[in-house]
Amino acid sequence: MPVPVPTNPDPFRRLEAIMEALLSPEGCPWDREQTHESLRPYVIEEAHEVAEAIAEGDIEELRKELGDLGLQIVFHAALARRAGTFTLDSVYEAICEKLIRRHPHVFGDTNAGDAAAVLKNWEAIKQRERQETHEENGGKGENPSALDGVPVALPALQRAQRLQAKASRVGFDWKDVAPVFGKLREEIDELEEAAAGASQPGSREVAGELGDLLFAMVNLARFLEVDPEQALQDTNRKFLRRFRHVEERLREQGKAPRDVTLEEMDALWDEAKSLRK
Repeated sequence: MPVPVPTNPDPFRRLEAIMEALLSPEGCPWDREQTHESLRPYVIEEAHEVAEAIAEGDIEELRKELGDLGLQIVFHAALARRAGTFTLDSVYEAICEKLIRRHPHVFGDTNAGDAAAVLKNWEAIKQRERQETHEENGGKGENPSALDGVPVALPALQRAQRLQAKASRVGFDWKDVAPVFGKLREEIDELEEAAAGASQPGSREVAGELGDLLFAMVNLARFLEVDPEQALQDTNRKFLRRFRHVEERLREQGKAPRDVTLEEMDALWDEAKSLRK
């Protein structure tokens, strides 16, 4: 016998009821098998799809993808309620309280004249909260750091950007972009030297120097106010468009990339560039 379709007029509560129905004994076998760990890849995937919709400027797709991401929150909360750890309401109660605590310039008597001041206050409050938690736990574990709170699971470029931004808010930063360019040139020279002296490709030293170069490039992007993750994604899409143009033009000639020289493909690549593909 089919499970009754939830009809709550509040869309949010209707979603919660649908999730409960899916997890019920009469619900979906796949949903009932899921755990927080098994759902972890889907949270990451849905977040990336939200980001992609934003990058594409597709508002309708963004609406849909936000729904998919919101489902993950409801799903995890439903599993937690069954385990007796937390509820959906407690999830939103926690974020409400956090927003109030972190915005004393709105809900209190602290002043913040611009966005930079807001971020500085935000980090100071977070650091104080971490210190209080550390003390409540008897001082166990590492002392709180200004760099805490940057998820390890973030894409590497994005994580580097977040770490650098946090360090900057406590004064660990250059004053302008000129030394950042200098650091980039220094890292290129060190990578070239390591590569020339490496006994084999892919050595740890070469990988380490390449990592330093990428980190410096992220720092440059931050100073230029460019999102490095998005910039690289845009370049990936551009590369894909242009390579497909090369393939299509060769297909018109009855050829494939493996049938022609690099020079011939470069000419078609330049053609794609001239067409602003």
